[in-house]
Amino acid sequence: MSVKHALLGLLESRPKHGYELKRTYDEHFAPDKPLHYGQVYSTLARLLKGGLVEESGVEAGDGPERKRYAITEAGVADVAQWLGTPEEPAAYLQNTLYAKVVLALLSGRDPAEVLDVQRAAHLRTMRELTGRKSSGDLADELICDHALFHLEADLRWLELTASRLGELAERVT
Repeated sequence: MSVKHALLGLLESRPKHGYELKRTYDEHFAPDKPLHYGQVYSTLARLLKGGLVEESGVEAGDGPERKRYAITEAGVADVAQWLGTPEEPAAYLQNTLYAKVVLALLSGRDPAEVLDVQRAAHLRTMRELTGRKSSGDLADELICDHALFHLEADLRWLELTASRLGELAERVT
């Protein structure tokens, strides 16, 4: 995810200071992997230098004064362009799982064990995500569904590969 564009998008509703941006970002996009304050402020510095945000005043806080940042017209245009640009679908053509299966075959190890270990890890993660999804809000549900669909696709690949191990072994060895 583009932190730059996320912060710009969060500024579209109204000016905010860095702490508020971090808190809002973490709440909406990264509850499990919050942004570091340094990343927020270094990104804001780059946005300021690039003319995508401007300082819009200072707020008194419990500690030092907090600068508020507002998005500029150039920033709004940048966010609009980013939102209108589709993400490149990721085709995992250099897949680590495939490499492990091939290397297991080449080294005389049992590739079915590699697949079984991976299947168990996927299922464990899927159970965790399903639990989180059932106890979360709509944002958690949607984020977990996205991850679950990708894990389900991986599981289908694991099953397909397991069914073709004999053929793959003939071609690889």
